Amino acid sequence: MPEESVRGRFVWYDLMTTDPEAAKAFYTAVAGWGIETWDNPGMPSYSMWTANGKPMGGVMKLPDEAVAGGARPHWIAYVGTPDVDATTARARELGATVMVEPRDIPTVGRFSILNDPQGATIAAFTPAGQGQPEPEGMPPVGEYSWHELITTDPDAALAFYSDLFGWEKIADHDMGEMGLYQMYGRNGKTLGGIFRKPAEMPGPPAWLYYARVADVNAAVEAARQQGGQVLNGPMEVPGGDLIATFLDPQGGMFAVHQSKGATAAAP
Repeated sequence: MPEESVRGRFVWYDLMTTDPEAAKAFYTAVAGWGIETWDNPGMPSYSMWTANGKPMGGVMKLPDEAVAGGARPHWIAYVGTPDVDATTARARELGATVMVEPRDIPTVGRFSILNDPQGATIAAFTPAGQGQPEPEGMPPVGEYSWHELITTDPDAALAFYSDLFGWEKIADHDMGEMGLYQMYGRNGKTLGGIFRKPAEMPGPPAWLYYARVADVNAAVEAARQQGGQVLNGPMEVPGGDLIATFLDPQGGMFAVHQSKGATAAAP
C-alpha cells in the first residue's frame, strides 16, 4: 500500500481529444513538452507528455461513442490516494457519481474517475509503488503549477475534496462581483483555487489546469499560430504572475502561467 504522503497530490494529467496527433503538435509548441511512447504488453500504445525529461501525463483519443454522447475534448487530472477503492466508496457516499469504477493499469497502479457532486470530473489514483517524491517549492517550467476548479458551490466543493484528499483552505481573495477566490492546498503548500462559476459561463463545472511557462506571451503567440483560440490574457494576477487561457484546436481548455520574473531568469 502506498504511503499516506501520496494523498492529495496531483500526480498525472491526461488529455482526451478527438485528434491526438494534432494535439501533440499544439502542446509541444505551446508548452514545450516532449513526447514518449509507453508500451505495456496487452495494452494499446500510449503517448506520454514529458517535461524536463520526465513523463507527467498523456494523450488519448476520445472514444467515438463518447463524442456521440456529447463529450468534448478535455483534460483530466489524477489525484493520489493510498486506497482508491476506499476513496471511490467515500466519494459516492458524499454525492459524487462514479464514472469509471476502480480498475488496474498493470505495473502502474489503480484508478477511478469521478464526477464531484457539482459535476466536475477528476480521477483518483493509487500508484503500484511508492511513486515519485514530491518536489519542493514552485514546479519547474513545463510542469503544472496551478489547479483551478470552476464550480456552482465553492464551499461544498472544498468540503468534498477536503474529505477525500485532505486539502485545506489556505487563503481567499475578493474578486468583487465574481465573489471570493478560495485557495486550497495540502501541508501548507498551495495547489490552486476555487471560484463560483459565473451564470453566463457555458458548460458544466470543470477543472482548469495551468502549465508553467517561461514566457506567457510566447506561449500565446504559439497557441495562435497552431490554431488555438485565446480566451483570456495575457493578464496579471495578484502577486505579479501572468496567465492566459485558451481552447486548443480540438476544443480542450488549457491555461499557462508565468511566475513573476521568470522571463528574466530563463536562459
